[in-house]
Amino acid sequence: MKKLLKALLVLLAALMIVACSADTPEEPVDETPGKETDDTPAPEGGETYEIGVAIYQFNDNFMTLYREELERYFGELGAADGNTYNVEIVDGSNDQAKQVDQLNNFIAQGKDLIIANMVSPQGADVFLQSAKDADIPVVLINREPLTTATMEIWPGKTTYVGVDARQSGRYQGQIIANLDNSGDINGDGKVSYIMIMGDTENVDAQQRTQYSIEELENTIETELLGERLRGDWDMTKGQELAANALAQFGDEIEVIFANNDAMGQGALTAINAAGRTVGEDIYIVSVDALDAVVELVVAGEYTGTVLNDHYNQSHTAADVAVMLLNGEDVAPYYWHDYVMIKTAADAELVRKDYRTETVEESNERRALLEDKEIDE
Repeated sequence: MKKLLKALLVLLAALMIVACSADTPEEPVDETPGKETDDTPAPEGGETYEIGVAIYQFNDNFMTLYREELERYFGELGAADGNTYNVEIVDGSNDQAKQVDQLNNFIAQGKDLIIANMVSPQGADVFLQSAKDADIPVVLINREPLTTATMEIWPGKTTYVGVDARQSGRYQGQIIANLDNSGDINGDGKVSYIMIMGDTENVDAQQRTQYSIEELENTIETELLGERLRGDWDMTKGQELAANALAQFGDEIEVIFANNDAMGQGALTAINAAGRTVGEDIYIVSVDALDAVVELVVAGEYTGTVLNDHYNQSHTAADVAVMLLNGEDVAPYYWHDYVMIKTAADAELVRKDYRTETVEESNERRALLEDKEIDE
């Protein structure tokens, strides 16, 4: 219907131009409110789609890799299927109010589809209802909605593409548990650690924090030194927090857990400045498997990282977006796996299959996890 309306508007504009300027005819333009004119015609027989992409923050190493690959892959898809995918990507600057304005603007522009990496997953429900009212399908990425009820607002036309943060947490815990001393450097029978979280209100940060320690505690007792520290996914903050903790707790710190590699890299700088040596008198583990961190892991200068696979997530997000643009219904969830990095080969980016999940299946899986936690 939206495509038909757009075609009618284009035809009307063309007739008006011919009537007013018969001597100097011009090419018809798309005067749909809010749409930017694109002088590049779609390939013969192809469609032109306007896609809005809202990223929670450009200043994030992982999301930079994600959005760059997403944009590149849409170009690849267009070359293959003859369609034109005009992708507009905006920076939410980690500001909820700013992102709300951006999403509302996408809706007002009449985008054909919106891909949203929410600043706050709590705001997804209101946004999805507005998108539904405007008949604009949505692909949520990277930050999982807090409950499955969000995915029932507009079944078939709304989906989440991502990875289960619980898995990344468990892998972090396993990396430490698999060490010869299970992280217990001083031999007192427990692992004393600090935790640098990304955002205390973010579900990925919460789950990485919780499940990394739960997994390690399957092997050895743990002790949190001080409080959980909020680093906002930022390298500089990670360095500052780790430096302060090292000054306060000194050699008591045996392991530093960081929710992402950026904060982990910052913590490593603080470790080196404090005269500590990773692998000898302290360990550090994080998530994302950025190239620089993988190189450190392989060199033995960083204990471990977990691949948050931007390549497969971005490709699946785009593939699912195309399904929606073609009028297909999609599953509520599309999942990829994290990968525990031991060698450089583990971090190689190759296309992998995804798993779909219904709301009912998701609820059952969550209930089983909760029951397991209660039993433990």
